[in-house]
Amino acid sequence: MPKPPKKSRTGQPSISRYFGGPSGGASVNQNPAPHQLSRGKKKLSPDHGDLGLSTKRAKLCVRDQQQEEHLDCEPASRQSTGEPALARSRGAIGLCTSTREKLQGFTCSAEPGVAQRGEGKTGGANSSKICDDGGGGGGGGGGARPTSDGTDQCGNENSLQHPEEELEEEDENEWEEDEEVKDEKGSGIAAAKQGFRLSQFAKSGGGGGGGGGRGGRRGAMPSPPSDSGNPSRRSKSAYTPLEQQVIQLKQQHKDALLAVECGYKYRFFGEDAEIAAKELNIFCHLDHNFMTCSIPTHRLFVHVRRLVSRGHKVGVVKQTETSAIKASGANRNALFSRQLSALYTKSTLVGEDVNPVCRLGDVEEGVCGDVVSDPPDSFLLCVSENWDKPKKQLTVGLVAVQPSTGDVLLDCFPDGQSRSELEGRVLKINPVEILVPSDLSEQTHRLLQSIANASAQADDRVRVERRDSAQFEFASAMNTATEFYCHAPEKGSRSLSSVASLESPVICCLGPLIQYLQEFNLERVLRSESSFQRLSCESEGMSLSAATLRNLEILNNQTDGGARGSLLWVLDHTRTPFGRRLMRKWASRPLTDPRSISERQDAVQEILESQSLTLNAVKSLLSHLPDLERGICSIYHKKSSTQEFYLISSGLSRLGSELRALLPAVQSQISSALLRGLLLDTPDLLAPAHSHLEVLNERAAKTGNKTELFSDLSGFPVLRERREQIQTVVGQIQDHRKDIRRTLKAPALDYATVSGQEFLIEVKNSLSSTVPPDWVKISSTKAVSRYHSPFLAERYKKLLQLREQLLLDCQREWTHFLDQFGEHYHTMKRAISHLATMDCLFSLAEVAKQGDYCRPEVCDGRREIMIQDGRHPAIDLLMGEHNQYVPNLTKLQGDGRRTMIITGPNMGGKSSYIRQVALICVLAQMGSYVPASEARLGVLDGIYTRMGASDNIYKGRSTFMEELTEASEIIRRATERSLVILDELGRGTSTHDGIAIAYATLKYFIKDVKALTLFVTHYPPLCELEQVYPEHVSNYHMAFLLNEPDIAADTGDGEVQPEFITFLYQLTEGAAGRSYGLNVARLADIPDDILHTASRKARELESVVNGKRINHTMPGTGVPLTIELGS
Repeated sequence: MPKPPKKSRTGQPSISRYFGGPSGGASVNQNPAPHQLSRGKKKLSPDHGDLGLSTKRAKLCVRDQQQEEHLDCEPASRQSTGEPALARSRGAIGLCTSTREKLQGFTCSAEPGVAQRGEGKTGGANSSKICDDGGGGGGGGGGARPTSDGTDQCGNENSLQHPEEELEEEDENEWEEDEEVKDEKGSGIAAAKQGFRLSQFAKSGGGGGGGGGRGGRRGAMPSPPSDSGNPSRRSKSAYTPLEQQVIQLKQQHKDALLAVECGYKYRFFGEDAEIAAKELNIFCHLDHNFMTCSIPTHRLFVHVRRLVSRGHKVGVVKQTETSAIKASGANRNALFSRQLSALYTKSTLVGEDVNPVCRLGDVEEGVCGDVVSDPPDSFLLCVSENWDKPKKQLTVGLVAVQPSTGDVLLDCFPDGQSRSELEGRVLKINPVEILVPSDLSEQTHRLLQSIANASAQADDRVRVERRDSAQFEFASAMNTATEFYCHAPEKGSRSLSSVASLESPVICCLGPLIQYLQEFNLERVLRSESSFQRLSCESEGMSLSAATLRNLEILNNQTDGGARGSLLWVLDHTRTPFGRRLMRKWASRPLTDPRSISERQDAVQEILESQSLTLNAVKSLLSHLPDLERGICSIYHKKSSTQEFYLISSGLSRLGSELRALLPAVQSQISSALLRGLLLDTPDLLAPAHSHLEVLNERAAKTGNKTELFSDLSGFPVLRERREQIQTVVGQIQDHRKDIRRTLKAPALDYATVSGQEFLIEVKNSLSSTVPPDWVKISSTKAVSRYHSPFLAERYKKLLQLREQLLLDCQREWTHFLDQFGEHYHTMKRAISHLATMDCLFSLAEVAKQGDYCRPEVCDGRREIMIQDGRHPAIDLLMGEHNQYVPNLTKLQGDGRRTMIITGPNMGGKSSYIRQVALICVLAQMGSYVPASEARLGVLDGIYTRMGASDNIYKGRSTFMEELTEASEIIRRATERSLVILDELGRGTSTHDGIAIAYATLKYFIKDVKALTLFVTHYPPLCELEQVYPEHVSNYHMAFLLNEPDIAADTGDGEVQPEFITFLYQLTEGAAGRSYGLNVARLADIPDDILHTASRKARELESVVNGKRINHTMPGTGVPLTIELGS
């Protein structure tokens, strides 16, 4: 029989594409070719003409939907009498003869769509009871499944019987399906008649409409039908063995997309397949009961990373049996056993399945161009809340862990309605995944959702997962932590007493985090005492709020969220991935300890000024290194591949030996205490890497061959014994050649290997008569035939079993080897931290080389900011060689003039100026040089900013509400050692209210807080505070040139021209009388007619206001205060 042509598929098919139209009925071609309904030969039972056969499902080949065929069912009583009938429903078109013959023996229950379609008529006695098996759903996608006795689960006795014919499918099936068919045939039991409905072919998952869309929750799969029933009539399952296995796995991992290993590919099933096909842009089709799509095994890491980057949790299911060992076992005819080997999310991309070894050269050449790269940080953040009703105080606890590097951060703090404290910490941590309880408060939920959806790209969005709130209760979390830390035999593990001393909100996060990481086998990072760090420790760094990080563009720019134009972009000249991560930490948390700041400055200065070749040698060593920090953490988790292990350990060993060679030069040439300590300490910390590297066979490690991995087997007795067994069997096979040569009378005969089949006895076909009859023919060509003798077949089978057993032994020894290396994890991590620090110091030296940078003088105990010729670091760099940025002077004294009120025209450079002052302070306390000719700064405990104007619809805040919320946080947190920047406070409401709020706030900072303050405003009355507090307040404005309009031109035609402004961008003493907003309107290309009208109206308003002004004296001061009368 010729092979039927394949259907052309132009898109992803839906269930309705294969089964039925809008009503759910089956669509059948009016004139189908005979081979379209069945392929292969019919095999009739010797006992009955049409009963008792094991059947393979016939696949109906559906073309473009035409007119519908509706099959009404006769009552079950007619089935028992052996008189199956096929009746046409009203409006149905008659079936052709061939179709009628093929459907003889079928009776079907009416589909829900058939029973309810048309004119609302029901079929009387023949109508079926419609029921839902729990999935819901509309027309035809969610019919009831049969029970083992052939009746519907909902009691419907009208069932559709299988045709008694066996179809030999010629379609492209997986080798797994062939195995299933063999299993069915080998059982020796013919399946009895089984009832089913056409809707069972459709994709399960909670029902579904006629359009094949998703119905019900994601990943839902039906349970396999029960096998219990009449023992004398065993019913064949509606699902293949592989599908039953997938259903069981899916029930255990309902929230994950499962990639199931099937031979040489990984397959997705059901709704997982539809999601994967959409995200990966691959083809999805119907196979048996479920939609399916597949990816090749060698591309698993690419596709898993793509799915994870879209926010999905992906599970990898692998076969746990090998073919040779299975063939010799008792279950050789059963399905290959499979189990979940790994789970992956955005924060848990650790393991050889998702970490291919791509050298720097490969990335540059585009070899790994389609691999989704790791983000700089991949923190998993867990958040808990504790509301104290008597005190009416919310306490937030958080624990953040980065499984790929081993970093653990924890914090506990009170927070208000705005959740500003939590927002600041989340922005600093920059998590890729957040765990929250299911009963999370609405305010926190809104905040996290706004952060998660902040990115315009789906790949960058934060994944938020809700967990059972019971896990976050203190008793449950404490039990989990107690059980976890009581069984911590590792050296350096965190003690239970230290865990118990943590705040209860932190423990409420630690418990769920342990349970979550245990699902991924990554919980080991939480055992280390040295990995835990406090996020908010006042002695460790300057406080930078979320608004400050955003407004000063420290980590990202505000234009597109990218790095270009940010402070981090200016500073990041690092050469290693772990150095880049550390630089981000330095930028978001500057130092507050003057000694540490001075040590960094000394190191940067020595790198700049030293002519020593030693520092250049160290700098070159840091180039082209793999991500050592993530590599050793992957080894620590025992998830590293041989290639990754060799790359990491060889890199560490090379660094250790070369740094050790530089020790004499370091001791004699390096004077910086920080650099000397780092360079002298690192070689000893890297020493263990060399001993582990010596054990490995380089070639086998690079190719991933674990059977030849260990060059010295003295420490691996199990592998040595297995190797000896294999050599014994190979020796027996080689000795058997003598008998073969004697039998065939061919003294020069030797074994042949063809297509991976070894030890073949190759005999010319002309001499086939000399071959003993008990030899097994393996393959043949026109010229020769290839055989195995009985002894050879038995020994070769044993050899394959031993080789596969060797693979399993090697895997166990490899895991143990990784565990031994993991004992040195903490020392290695410390060494890599030293390397990252040196990388950051070299990066700061590169920044200082940019020109016109100076070493700032950081003074402890003095409250002052003195910057001579200061520039904005990012704008100065963006302007490049044009050198057009105008430098400015800043002078603030804590005991003197500590407040600057800055006015001036719009677009005059006020915001850039106040940002540059703050950024220079951040740079100075990082230990970096600053863009100025001279700088003298006191140590700040925090920088607080209120800038810009935007609402926050997701949080339910207007522009003015957002403005005042930020101001409220600054008022609450700022101290006299803080730098406060307020840009145009009060502009979001009416003039009088805005002036009043701005005036009162500024007065509070001058009189009570006494912080160093930069206050930008367009309200002239605020400038009069200089007269109230002359010792502490000074007025400044951004200079400009005013070109007055031609008066004659104004009076000639009645049109008033707006002023033309030339910006000088120079900070000048004194207040500006006007803001000249109409000049900006001209720059924005507002039409001239509108500009003329606006200019005329502005002059009218100025005349009115000037006429209504009177001078009053401020009570108790004698200072005249100008106020406006009227509305």
